[in-house]
Amino acid sequence: QVQLAESGGGLVQAGDSLRLSCAASGRTDDSWRMAWFRRAPGKEREFVAVVTLSRGISYYADSVKGRFTISRDNAKTTVYLQMNSLIPEDTAVYSCAAAVSPARATYAYTSPVGYDYWGQGTQVTVSS
Repeated sequence: QVQLAESGGGLVQAGDSLRLSCAASGRTDDSWRMAWFRRAPGKEREFVAVVTLSRGISYYADSVKGRFTISRDNAKTTVYLQMNSLIPEDTAVYSCAAAVSPARATYAYTSPVGYDYWGQGTQVTVSS
């Protein structure tokens, strides 16, 4: 069983930065991909960014491209989301997800259904 634990959320002002962390318990595998999703009040869960543990290849939602950076540590057990130039529209609960099964289609990288394990989430609130 894989457990994911997020940390780093908080209340910030527009223009500020935050770094979220997601630590995976146990041993990870190079075949995994890990991602961040977010859910704003009254909205559907939204893809934010994904990174492959093997080569660190990343992909972003258009809404965060150029402002957010996803990365993994050398041990490949922790994934980070560096969020810069935050705006109020970034306010949401941010959740980390891990996919241990191979992606059989492109949507598996950006859709919640492509992920097997989820963290509890961490609140990010950006005030104007």
